[in-house]
Amino acid sequence: AVKLNRGDCDIAVNWSGGLHHAKKSEASGFCYVNDIVLSILELLKVHARVLYIDIDVHHGDGVEEAFYCTDRVMTFSLHKYGDFFPGTGHIKDTGAREGTGYSVNAPLTSGMTDGAYERIFKPVMDKIMEIFRPGAI
Repeated sequence: AVKLNRGDCDIAVNWSGGLHHAKKSEASGFCYVNDIVLSILELLKVHARVLYIDIDVHHGDGVEEAFYCTDRVMTFSLHKYGDFFPGTGHIKDTGAREGTGYSVNAPLTSGMTDGAYERIFKPVMDKIMEIFRPGAI
């Protein structure tokens, strides 16, 4: 995130990252430090709006919780939902206070095909980009 903010690169990947379950006050799901939250906080130093896209099979609950009440970060999570860890990410979980409408959840069931996934992902992403217009993704 620092390199992105300085303009040293256009794309940054943390291959060991994705610790999206850690919360401010507790470890969860093998995650004890939420590298994503730390990166988004860094990006917010330069960018007015940051979009976080989570395509992991588990809901990115720690990231969503960290930014649930702000309109500066939009979280979009596509994840398996139901009797599955962490059990969060209901479609009606959309944020609170200033963050209402800035948490987007696509809870999915087992058996999702590539085509069905794409039919959900593309139109939702198009609308998010049109309305939210993030400075960083």
